[in-house]
Order: sequence, then structure tokens, then C-alpha cells
Amino acid sequence: MRKLLVLGLVGLLAQLVDGSLGMAYGVTSSTLLLAAGLAPAAASAAVHFSEIGTSLVSGVSHHKLGNVDWRTVGILAVPGFVGAFAGATFLASLDAASAKPWVSGILLGLGLYVIWRFLVLGGRRPQFRSRPSVAMLAPMGVVGGALDAVGGGGWGPVGTTTLLSSGRLEPRKVVGSIDTSEFVVAVGGSLGFLLALSSQDIPWSYALALLAGGVIAAPFAAWLVRHLAARVLGVAAGGLIVLTNTKTIAEALGASGVTVASLAAAIAVLWVAGIVWAVRQERRSRAALAADLDLATV
Repeated sequence: MRKLLVLGLVGLLAQLVDGSLGMAYGVTSSTLLLAAGLAPAAASAAVHFSEIGTSLVSGVSHHKLGNVDWRTVGILAVPGFVGAFAGATFLASLDAASAKPWVSGILLGLGLYVIWRFLVLGGRRPQFRSRPSVAMLAPMGVVGGALDAVGGGGWGPVGTTTLLSSGRLEPRKVVGSIDTSEFVVAVGGSLGFLLALSSQDIPWSYALALLAGGVIAAPFAAWLVRHLAARVLGVAAGGLIVLTNTKTIAEALGASGVTVASLAAAIAVLWVAGIVWAVRQERRSRAALAADLDLATV
């Protein structure tokens, strides 16, 4: 029961991050499930089944707040479904022991990308041009869906960062559209795991615990997307992902307990330093914006 309550909290926090940034629900949840000892396919299956509910509630909440571009969602849905179904089938065919370090490597890379996007780029917003084309969205949907199923997360890091950097949708509609289309991706991945795994291999209680926490957080996250300091939350979530998956990879490579602890301590120090730096940058940005507004009113 204690483990299920912890997973419910994980689902709540992961959805709070995902609904605000458009990424990291799957990456965060899968990272912690792998660290708890689940096989990669079982962890990804639990995350995808829970995402059917969380992404549905999140999509409805974003729609009510006007955060969804339905043309973008419509184009992404089918390629995302196909990619997720194929990725789930592929992951389920791999040996659990050999797949775990590779999946952790994918998650580590995604975690670093999240940090880079919100720390180095500082959450800068591009200028908005024409809406994204089919030629851009369809391949992105296939790649994002496949990576999401294989790595237990990836739809948000691929989709959100690509659309933000393209400058073709305003940030709140990028987040809302990616979160809404994730419902179809979650269905595709879940069907793939359901056909490739036996029902006994899918941790249903874990999926329900993640779902409960995520559903509670989804409406708040949709509101926070307009007010949250994305830079700080992105660095915090990315740091947790990097720390946990680095530990998993080091253990899989046979590193000693002292080495693993030292590596984790070093990353933890860098993580805290990154959060502090992000908070300071956010304060400076807000102070500069306030000063510009004061000058404009003079």
C-alpha cells in the first residue's frame, strides 16, 4: 500500500510537470519505475495505460482553456499511434535484463535534453510564423511515438521542443496540443503492450496509482502553463531523470557501490546548482521585464 501511495504521488508530480511543460510525465514515471525494479516493458506499459486517463483529462482541461490547436492534433494523432504501437511491440520482444541499461540510456539522453532546453536556452520563446505543416508533423509523430513506447517517455521531449523551436505555434498551444495528442499515442502504445505481453506481465496496480495521481494534477497543470516558471521546473525534472538513470546505468556496468554513490553525489550537486541558477535567471528576467514595463508607462 505504501508503494502505491508513493506511485500516486509520482503520478501527480509527473503530470504537474508534463501538463505545464508539455513533457516529462512518461520519462519521470518510467525512470522511477525502472529504479523500483520493474522490467522496461512492464514499466512502459504501466505508464502508457495510466497516460490514457491522464492525457484525456489533460486534453479536456487544455481545450477548455483554449490551449489546443486541433489541426496539429489531428495530423499528429495517426503517426503517433503507429509509432507507439510499433515501439511497444519492439520493446516487449527484448530481454528485460539487456534492455534495461539501453532504456535507461534513452531516458538519460531525454533528461539531458530537457535540462538543455530549459537551462541553456533559458526558455526563450521564438517568433511565431506559419502553422506547422504535414511534412513536419507526420515524421515527428512517428519518431516521437516510437521513442515514447521504447523509452517509456519521449512524446513530449520530441514534440514540444520541436514545435517550440519551429516558432509556428505559441507556447501554450504547443503544450496543450502535445498533451492532447498524447491520448492517441498512449492508446497505441497500450494496445501494443497488451498484444505483446500477457496480462500478468502488466503491473495494473502501478498503472492505476499513477493514473490517480495524474488525473488529480491534470486540471491544475493546464492552468499553470500560463503562469509557471518553466525554466525552473524543467531543470528540476530533468535533473531527477539524469540522476536516477545514471545510477541505473552505472550499476548495470558493474560499478562498485562507492563509485555509484560518488557519481550520484556529484550529479546531485550539479542538479542543485542548476536549479539555483535557473531561479536566479528567472528573477533577473522578471526584474528586467518589470523595468521595461515601467519605462513604457513613463
